[in-house]
Amino acid sequence: MSRQFEELDYQVTPIGALSLRRRYEARIEQDVFEIKLDDEFLMSDIITASEIALAKLGLAACQGEQLDIAVGGLGLGYTAVAVLEEPRVQSLMVIDFLSTVIEWHESGLLPLGAQLTADARCTLRQGDFFALTASNDGIDAKTPNRKFHAILVDIDHSPDALLDGRSNSFYTTDGFTRLSRHLHEGGIFGLWSDDPPDPIITARLATAFPEAWAEPVTFAVPRREEPFTQTVYLARK
Repeated sequence: MSRQFEELDYQVTPIGALSLRRRYEARIEQDVFEIKLDDEFLMSDIITASEIALAKLGLAACQGEQLDIAVGGLGLGYTAVAVLEEPRVQSLMVIDFLSTVIEWHESGLLPLGAQLTADARCTLRQGDFFALTASNDGIDAKTPNRKFHAILVDIDHSPDALLDGRSNSFYTTDGFTRLSRHLHEGGIFGLWSDDPPDPIITARLATAFPEAWAEPVTFAVPRREEPFTQTVYLARK
């Protein structure tokens, strides 16, 4: 019998108190893992459709073979695992600002950690994704000026609902343009949002990329009558 609730870890980080919790969710009759930052929910594996869609849609838009992929934001690992399910992927670098989240995966505290750490294509790296994309050297600090075939981002709740001030300048024409320098020609930028599609965000992407569009991701929520819609924004260099 599962415990009804258990706090697996609690750490004070530079952007707030981070906690990992496991609870039994009677609506779906299984354990659910949740990450909270202070009093705010960051992620729960009760619903992961849009996090997986970020990887699936982003990679479907990529052309060619032997793809090098970067993911900003590790979370519970669903986007990263979905990337690795694509056989064309030859490398994946996942950057997370919080070393604690990486440690949860590496120690096996999170269910998907073993899949990520066992795959030789995958590198988990602590770093400030927003500062790295704004830098001249780029996302991979060990390989300056490295380019990727896709860069997929799931960090803030949306471009208008930020976790902290580090990303203030990212969701702008200049921020998107700086990120595009780290993509191959034809490369894909994918951005997750907790909100339904917003034409203002798509238009903003189109100021930095020649092609931009929004993909709504609609899914059922346990014991809720109305479906819920989140968004994956995509842009091509």
